[in-house]
Formats: sequence, structure tokens, C-alpha cells
Amino acid sequence: MITIENGLVLHGPELEPVKSNILIEDNLILEISPHASGGKKIDAEGCIVSPSLINSHVHLGDSVAKDLGDGEPIKNLVKPPYGLKHRILTETTPETMVKSMRSSIKDMLSSGTTSFLDFREGDLEGLKLLKKATDDLPINALPLGRHNSFLDPNVELSQVEKACHEIIKSSHGIGLSGFGEVSDKVARLITQICHDEGKLSAIHVAEYETVQKESLERTGKTEVERAIEAGFDLLIHLTSPLDSDLKLVADNNIPIVSCPRSNGTLSVGIPPLKRMWDMGIKLLLGTDNLMFNSPNMFREMEYALKITRGLSKEYFPPKEILKMATVNPGQVFKLNSGCLEEGRRADVMVTQQLSMDPVLSLINRTEPENIKNLISGGIIFFQKK
Repeated sequence: MITIENGLVLHGPELEPVKSNILIEDNLILEISPHASGGKKIDAEGCIVSPSLINSHVHLGDSVAKDLGDGEPIKNLVKPPYGLKHRILTETTPETMVKSMRSSIKDMLSSGTTSFLDFREGDLEGLKLLKKATDDLPINALPLGRHNSFLDPNVELSQVEKACHEIIKSSHGIGLSGFGEVSDKVARLITQICHDEGKLSAIHVAEYETVQKESLERTGKTEVERAIEAGFDLLIHLTSPLDSDLKLVADNNIPIVSCPRSNGTLSVGIPPLKRMWDMGIKLLLGTDNLMFNSPNMFREMEYALKITRGLSKEYFPPKEILKMATVNPGQVFKLNSGCLEEGRRADVMVTQQLSMDPVLSLINRTEPENIKNLISGGIIFFQKK
């Protein structure tokens, strides 16, 4: 048992601040109340007790290519199979890959992230490398796999079906690069298999305006229209919506993962978070490629809040940004975590309160050194005095 005492708890799906204790037994939150007590004591006086963070989109393999190719066009950097990152991944030894990914996972933990959704390159071998990288680390890795056969324009659908079933046995689902590399018929088959097997299907869409226009020229439809028609559960980026894209997303209740720092780094635009939120779209945050960004979700939240207010020239509630990194992905990925309630998985972060507003304290001011305790699945990853 562990009791976190005297902290300001951001409680429930609305992250309501209440002075309370949290009692943890095994890997679950047993009780949240002022009187909860038992086991090892953690004094959270002067601290915020919040859900730990969830990174909803990361390419962990890119840890081997940090800050390479800056200034190159996005296609030259990330378009499979010959973009710079893919050439580097092909040339990197498995041992180096595991070492670099493991280092980035420790960076995530040190900055409060205890779950992440990884777009896993490298077919089945890539999934095995991630498993090695996470070995003995208290982090919840949710890999979305892919297979090189998906990129072949002449591939037989029976081959796609076989590869898809192999991948989802060892993963949380399938994560595709985009419609520039995958045909609509392959995409529809993959989403159907994932749906039938209870797995997640995700795809990058509308990351920049050029891919949207190319899609319209080739098919008469935007990438977003094609993704919704194919049946994807989760869309990544949506930086450049066109026409009725956002209404389609809202009407079909499709969640979006935004990666503002990555979009900014690659000069492709800023996701319209305020417009999407106003339309009732479920929003999540991810740090995207390790090639361009650290996996620090505090940095992502701060950038997202300020760039959204700057772009929209309107107020945007900071609590909604924190929900994008906690509550919302917990719900979308069905994790039983992401908020602090009795019966939830004990993924908990205790941080120094650095301002009068606990949510803004987390978003604007918290650095890794301000985290006093991080608990992942009931396991204390670290504790500072």
C-alpha cells in the first residue's frame, strides 16, 4: 500500500482540484478521501497530485536520428520508404536502436509520461525491439505496428490480411504513414481487420496542404474524407483541414491527435485546436518524431496552449490542454487511467505547485526536476525528498 497525503488532487475526468489523500493498493487507486491512510506514506504538502501524462503519438525509433535533416522538406525527411529517417532506420543495428529507444523512454518517465502510443516501423522485428527497449521499465507502451507489404501498390489483399493479423497479435493495432503510400483498398481491409479483432487503427492525415491537394487531384476527396470512409479509429495531425473535413470528423466522432511542436518544426502549419474543440472533437496530444522533438509532454502542452491562443486570438482553457495529455487519451485508448478516480490504474504524478493555478503550474512552469514522485501502475519509479 501507498498513501499520498496532503496534496492538491486533480480529481476525476474534469480534473477538479481538491485537498485529499490517495490510497494505492497493488496497481489501483483504492480510495480518494481526506482520511485515506495505509502503507508507505508520501507527503504531498505544497504539491499537485495529478494523473501522469500520456503521449498519444510518438515515433520512438527516430531516437537514432535526433536533430538530423533540419530545414529539409518534410517529404525528404519522413516519407517512406526512402525518406532520411527511413534510410537511417534501415542502416541502424538492432542493438543501437534498442539503446536509443530505451534512453528516450527514460526521458519520457523523467518528464511524467507513463503511457505512450508508438507508431512502430520495422514490421514484426520493430515490435520485438520495442519490447526489449521497455524491458524492466514501468511504462505502458502501446505500439501500433505496420508491415512493408502495405506500401506495395500491387500487393495481393490476401498478403495484407496475413501480415495484418501477424502484426496485431503483438501490438495495440495498426498505425499507417498516410494515403500517399497506402491505397484505399488496403486501408479499408486493415481497418476492418482491426475492428473485428478489437484493435486500434490510425493514420496520418492532412499534415500539410500539399498532401490534401494531391489527394483531391487523384481521387476527388481529401485525405480526411478517405480516412473516414475507410473506417479509421484515430487520425493524426489534421493540421490542414479543407472544405467540410472538420464537420465530417465531428459528425463521425473521430478523435484527433495533434502534434503542434512537430508541425511547427517542419513548417507545415499549426493545428486548429480551438476550432476543433469548439466543434466537439475529442483532442489528444503527442510529441511525434524523436527526430525533431524531445518526448517531453510539458513542453508540448505549453506550446499547444500558447500557439492556440495566438492563432485563434481567443482564450483557450488550459484544463482542456491538460485533458489532451491525460483524460482524453485514457478514454480513447481504454486504459483505465488518465484520471484519478477510485478503481483506476495508479498512474500518478506528484509535482511541486509553482503558481496559484494548479493546471497552469503544470503546463507553464513544471520541469522534470519539479516532479517529486512518479507512480506507474502502482510502482514508484522515482521519489525525491
